[in-house]
Amino acid sequence: MNEDGIILVDKPAGVSSFGVVARVRRQLSEKAGRKVKVGHTGTLDPFATGLLILLSGKMTKKSGEFLKLDKVYEAVLKLGFVSATDDPEGELREVSASQPNLATLESVVASFVGEITQTPPIFSAIKINGQRAYKLARRGEVPEMPRRKVTIYEMEILEYAYPVLKIRCRVSSGTYIRSLARDIGEKLGTGAYLTELRRTKVGEYRVEDAEKIVL
Repeated sequence: MNEDGIILVDKPAGVSSFGVVARVRRQLSEKAGRKVKVGHTGTLDPFATGLLILLSGKMTKKSGEFLKLDKVYEAVLKLGFVSATDDPEGELREVSASQPNLATLESVVASFVGEITQTPPIFSAIKINGQRAYKLARRGEVPEMPRRKVTIYEMEILEYAYPVLKIRCRVSSGTYIRSLARDIGEKLGTGAYLTELRRTKVGEYRVEDAEKIVL
């Protein structure tokens, strides 16, 4: 790892992006014998894995160049349930619905390709009147989330065996895959939430070239 450079990390599940940043900062600072500045260029939720691009030293000034890069994800959805957080960490509620066949599933998935309007999850870091939405949600409030336009460039079904659906998608910056999972479930009438998420590519940077990190 270079103290003035780009660091590709394959983030494991169960740790926050900020936790990874702290670990890398500590390692670089110990090596340099002084405090080294390290920052991320877009977080992953604690349950998610995959490519996390960190910048260190003088490169941190260029974080804006990375924030708007397209991203590729592999996501596993569970149909028949909804989650309060749209992921495995929230309270689950079962939805009574018939099992969709593959043709229906393919049609619904295809309908999301292109420019769409998303409502981000209330358990997100978006600021509402100066406060993080997730902090308001944890207090029992239901913040009104601003809708946003994002682009789904490609989306394909990798596996389907009800109630589990695995997809791969290439999306614009700012896309919430948790929201995408929720919206697919709503359109199917089955409900859905994200059980696994792995980011495999950011721009031309690939997770295969990333370093594993021991936490």
